[in-house]
Amino acid sequence: MAIKKHDFVEIEYTGRLEEDDIVFDTTDETLAKESGINGPNTEYGPIIICIGENQVLEGIDKNLIGKEPGSYKFKLIPEEAFGKKDARLIQLIPTRKFIKENIQPALGLQVNVDGAMGVIRTVTGGRTLVDFNHPLSGKDVVYDVKVKRLVTDRKEQAEAYLNITLRIKDKEINITDSAADIRTKIDLPDDIKANLSTKMKEIFKLDDIKFTVQKETPKKEKKEEKEENNKEKSEEQAEKHQKIDKS
Repeated sequence: MAIKKHDFVEIEYTGRLEEDDIVFDTTDETLAKESGINGPNTEYGPIIICIGENQVLEGIDKNLIGKEPGSYKFKLIPEEAFGKKDARLIQLIPTRKFIKENIQPALGLQVNVDGAMGVIRTVTGGRTLVDFNHPLSGKDVVYDVKVKRLVTDRKEQAEAYLNITLRIKDKEINITDSAADIRTKIDLPDDIKANLSTKMKEIFKLDDIKFTVQKETPKKEKKEEKEENNKEKSEEQAEKHQKIDKS
């Protein structure tokens, strides 16, 4: 069955720079370690994505439409991957601004400037040139993509969609033919709930999306419960000692 927009598919992939075949992205943990790009908090293994929802690079999303489960190689130009170099994102910043923050500017150093991440390209006199473009912008890349299966179970689809969209662990969803109840331990901002509701109604053909905050047991109740358990254990131990003394 050919893949179409809003289908859910389970994929594995590896991304390489076309010019030197260097691996910069992969779902394979072993390959990530061999390539020196594995991160301590990165989760590896197949991922489930919704086609057409920009959950992967545009070029991968576009090229998967019309395909069937199997293995593919996609060459992506910058416009389909990490974008072209934007000269407006290369800026000269007074070096004193970094010194004030106890940062010694150096070539190749990654810095956070007013919430934007950039890489220092040059340090000349009192000025530092910082590139805020994506590190792979302007690069042609190649992705090996394996489509393992089409995912048709609605709950598995919904859980996968929330995993990528919300990126929080403490959540669950109950979904029926016409409605869904999304349960989280934190109250999501109204704009996130509104956007999520609109997209999920479109993708899953739902009439209603409900958001429920799961309240944790108050600390006082937890403390009282712990004290009660300790009291019961103490009484049991005392009873055992009494039996031993009587014998």
